[in-house]
Amino acid sequence: MTVLILTCDQDVTADLVVAELGALNVPLIRLDPADLPGRAALSAEYARGDFHGFLSVDERMVSTAALRSVWVRRPGAPAAGSPEASEWLTAETRQALYGVLYSTGARWMNHPAAAEQARYKPWQLRLAHRSGFAVPPTVVTTFPRVAEEFTARYRRVVVKTLSGPPRDGATRMEMPTALVGPEADFTDVALGPTLLQRYVPKTADIRLTSVGGRLFAARKVSAPGQVDGRYGDTGHAWEPAEVPDRIARAVRAYTEAAGLAYAAFDFAEDAEDTDGVWWFLECNQGGQFGFVELATGQPIARAVASWLAGPS
Repeated sequence: MTVLILTCDQDVTADLVVAELGALNVPLIRLDPADLPGRAALSAEYARGDFHGFLSVDERMVSTAALRSVWVRRPGAPAAGSPEASEWLTAETRQALYGVLYSTGARWMNHPAAAEQARYKPWQLRLAHRSGFAVPPTVVTTFPRVAEEFTARYRRVVVKTLSGPPRDGATRMEMPTALVGPEADFTDVALGPTLLQRYVPKTADIRLTSVGGRLFAARKVSAPGQVDGRYGDTGHAWEPAEVPDRIARAVRAYTEAAGLAYAAFDFAEDAEDTDGVWWFLECNQGGQFGFVELATGQPIARAVASWLAGPS
């Protein structure tokens, strides 16, 4: 049985898992949907109540019936690399590729339908609360007055994007997150949906990676007043951290409800609470883990490979 990895060529994180699968002697095939058609080819026939298909990548061929698991890591848009690339060809190729893969008995990390839903931050916050996490007060709005009132209520708020940093360079903010106070001008909120969240003074950033129910937590001490742990040098490195029982229960409730085999959670460890509450910030269904593994030595790539190598 073969593992299918859907990702681009320049994916170092996937390389870590490929090496672990090799150590386990697990056959794998690596495909960037952007290379279909072209470097990759697909054929499937519906007969006797099922699809029987084959995938070919760089002259390596695998039967879709022989797939044990599919890891959706960082795939390109189907047919994006084709000389005849177009929106129509991308739609046709997506229908063919994922339609055939959905028809197999392989298990997914993560299924595209679950992954798509998991990207929506308002949905994340609601599910996080229902799963047992502490969630900071948050508002999503295009009303400047609402943003003003929210900020007046909490005094210090963090402004965030909903979908991540802009990819085309057009942005009103230099960074994807910013700390603002009541004196801020919220006129531009009317130009597009804006997420505002009560600022949590924190002692540390927490990254918790869940792989098929196995939990790997890492902690990095924050600089005073730091907003986004991804930016700026705090003088501290990521270190392994214990997962409180309450957090472990909430993570398992969240991933089960969301249908996620893999998830990367970000928390802020409260600086003003004696119990060090972990405030839920977001859950990235395809978040990076390589930087945590390299810093802490936690065997996350091995855990991903072991899950992919399990029975379909």
